[in-house]
Amino acid sequence: MEAPTLTGLLNQIAVEFPSRRAISVSGKFDLTYSRLLELVERATSRLVSSGINVGDVVALTFPNTVEYVIMFLAVIRARATAAPLNAAYTAEEFEFYLSDSESKLLLTSQEGNAAAQAAASKLNIPHATASLSKADDAEVSLSLTQNESKSESTAELVNDPSDVALFLHTSGTTSRPKGVPLTQHNLAASVQNIKSVYRFTESDSTVIVLPLFHVHGLIAGLLSSLISGAAVALPAAGRFSASTFWADMVNYNATWYTAVPTIHQIILDRHSTKPEPHPKLRFIRSCSASLAPIILGRLEEAFGAPVLEAYAMTEASHQMSSNPLPEDGPHKPGSVGKPVGLEVAILNEKGEIQKAEVKGEVCIRGPNVTKGYKNNTAGNKTAFEFGWFHTGDIGFLDSEGYLHLVGRIKELINRGGEKISPIEVDAVLLSHPDIAQAVAFGVPDDKYGEEINCAVIAREGSEIDEEEVSKFCKKNLASFKVPKKVFITDSLPKTATGKILRRLVAEKFVSQK
Repeated sequence: MEAPTLTGLLNQIAVEFPSRRAISVSGKFDLTYSRLLELVERATSRLVSSGINVGDVVALTFPNTVEYVIMFLAVIRARATAAPLNAAYTAEEFEFYLSDSESKLLLTSQEGNAAAQAAASKLNIPHATASLSKADDAEVSLSLTQNESKSESTAELVNDPSDVALFLHTSGTTSRPKGVPLTQHNLAASVQNIKSVYRFTESDSTVIVLPLFHVHGLIAGLLSSLISGAAVALPAAGRFSASTFWADMVNYNATWYTAVPTIHQIILDRHSTKPEPHPKLRFIRSCSASLAPIILGRLEEAFGAPVLEAYAMTEASHQMSSNPLPEDGPHKPGSVGKPVGLEVAILNEKGEIQKAEVKGEVCIRGPNVTKGYKNNTAGNKTAFEFGWFHTGDIGFLDSEGYLHLVGRIKELINRGGEKISPIEVDAVLLSHPDIAQAVAFGVPDDKYGEEINCAVIAREGSEIDEEEVSKFCKKNLASFKVPKKVFITDSLPKTATGKILRRLVAEKFVSQK
């Protein structure tokens, strides 16, 4: 049987559920599956007739809008490669990403993006805008020059499993971002894995919380829903807003949502001061950073739904493992669950597979895993050593096959030969009732090589100080794991997806010493 494509899976659903709601723009309009497919096909023919060829890279920088969803699907339908970019980048960053991806076209919303357009202009990359003002518009309005000699028909375009559909960069938590090409087959395998573990059906509905230029929101939130015949709502503001979140969830009969721990904490903090009605949820998903068990417990208590932590990375087209739904097995706080649709092994430095409970590097292989980084022979040699993809994470599988992460290899703190997991220290800090957010990190130290520090954000109305944090750590951690210095702050450097980068936190606070 031929490998599936993401485009093929979406087409099947549009045939099966033509009149079901696919996408809603909160408070504005809904698109059914048949309407969505029609708009995608029309936009595809416009791209093709404007000169976009098979394999061309098209950069997209949009808020979370319906135009972005349509144009993303149209680019991959045209057998081109979509390269979504964060709208908040500087002109210099856009220049790097547009150049590194070898983009042939920049697509933005009608409002445009000055920094992206300046970078595209410098690189001689044409720019076009896309807009759809109402559901019954005949097509997305595209400011593209048409080439009359090129056929507008998409009938002869057959999507191939090996087509590179998506080009993203790693978040560069420890190094310069690397380019990750993901094929139609990679994406199809990933969304099918996500659909199966959460048992998505056409009865499901969600509100998109995370930016769609990143795999978490794009693949777990949007595309896994769409290949299941489920419904997706986009917030009216084009991004997450805590003040409209539950109203949208209730309005669209949401059955689940997925977010990063920092967003879960924002939702929890708002709930504790201003509780709002919420729908009955099948589950809440957490991914992209470690969720402290205390936060998981608070979420379950507040919203009456199981909180399932998952593990993902760009190179695996997002998800690698997840805790199961209650009907499929227990979910374990502090674990990222069981492998879903791919192999996971714990390897030592010689490439030998480790037994249960023994720590080593988490390595993966499966149909959702990239074939390799773009133009990076040395990086690929290291990443795919011993026939496995190396995630760069240290972890272990327990006796029941659940994966537990200890930390990034490069983020483990080596204090005089004692390896300290910053994730463990984060979890202890977050269990303090007066701490809202916390991050532990390593700093250079003359005596031990590395020493542990931490930065915390106090809960609103709390008077917690450095001494109280230290006292609490001494009570709950082995002495060598206690942060030597505590920084009380009101903000922590985060990525656009809400992930706290230890490297940036360390840079920020070490410079204050």
